[in-house]
Amino acid sequence: MHIVHVITSLYPGGAQSALSRLCLNDGGNRHTVITMIGGGGLETDLLKNGITVETLGFSYRGGLVRGMLTLWKLLRRYRPDLVQTWMYHPDLIGGICARLAGIRTVCWGIRHTELESGNSSRSSILSAKLCAKLSGFLPSRIVCCAHEAMRVHEMLGYQSHKMTVIPNGYDLSAFYPYTNDECSHVVGLPDITGDLPVLGMVGRYNAQKDHLNLLKALAELKRRNVDFRCLLVGADIVPTNAILSRYISELGLDSEVVLLGVRTDIPAIMNRLDLHILPSSFGEAFPNVVAEAMACGTPCVGTDVGDTSVIIGTNGWVVPPRDHLRLADAIHSAIDEYNNSAVVWAGRRRSSVEHIRNNFTIDKMVSSFDTVWSDCIAADCIASKE
Repeated sequence: MHIVHVITSLYPGGAQSALSRLCLNDGGNRHTVITMIGGGGLETDLLKNGITVETLGFSYRGGLVRGMLTLWKLLRRYRPDLVQTWMYHPDLIGGICARLAGIRTVCWGIRHTELESGNSSRSSILSAKLCAKLSGFLPSRIVCCAHEAMRVHEMLGYQSHKMTVIPNGYDLSAFYPYTNDECSHVVGLPDITGDLPVLGMVGRYNAQKDHLNLLKALAELKRRNVDFRCLLVGADIVPTNAILSRYISELGLDSEVVLLGVRTDIPAIMNRLDLHILPSSFGEAFPNVVAEAMACGTPCVGTDVGDTSVIIGTNGWVVPPRDHLRLADAIHSAIDEYNNSAVVWAGRRRSSVEHIRNNFTIDKMVSSFDTVWSDCIAADCIASKE
């Protein structure tokens, strides 16, 4: 099958990474990727591996009509067997253009859970509402990356009988527990001596990720005389971020928290951490960083948003969002176990790895998408003959 994917961009993000992994690991189908906005490290990776990437050049000023026309022309030229879209704007625009181009089979991709006014963009909220109204006839299937995402969008008005869940899958040849020798080659990290537990969070600076919730929890730990270091990694997680730096200073965490910015060696970062924390307040569907950390043998604390609890299972700690005291309690429990019971902690690390290997591999993800695509094409062929 020839599958054309439509996505906003290929700058690193949850949906973008899942799309990239899918294309690079699915040798049974031909893939073409069309981005609304060009650029990004994942675009480079796809091109290096022979995946065709087209860019529409969308912009806020006058780019919508031109971009849609370009997309329509590309789809008319490629004539793929199926169009797979990713996220609200591509679902709406890509779905409409595919139908206008005469392509019968379209699959949407939902990568979010809650949409909150004031935190989610107005265009995303509007696009989701329009997609709900069009879901009865525009897509053949709607692929959600999380069970919570499916539940939320059913309530929003999406056609439930068209929805299915395909969890994210991971390349475990990249995310695995490093040996001591491999860990020693990680560069650019602060020198943390002794047995001080190293906490961390990988995630861009965004209201959804709720870094303030984490910092308040860390300040509470410090008030309890708990020793730790915390590495924060991601876009705009840098000392020049005035708001983030002010929070750290006001909470008295200058000696405990290190801002590392964007890193390209995330598997190495996950292996350097003793505990990964995801303090998100809303909007997560299937957070990659939790699964990636666990695949590396790093236990996790996460807030109960999206399918975080499904990913962590019984292998870590899950607490309510926006509650820094409960978050502090969970981190405190993890640190106590790390400090006082090496055997129990080693078992938790092993069970974290096994849970990801048994449930969230890239092979399972590729196979699930292939089944959905094949079923959709077959069903649409039968419908066209009736």
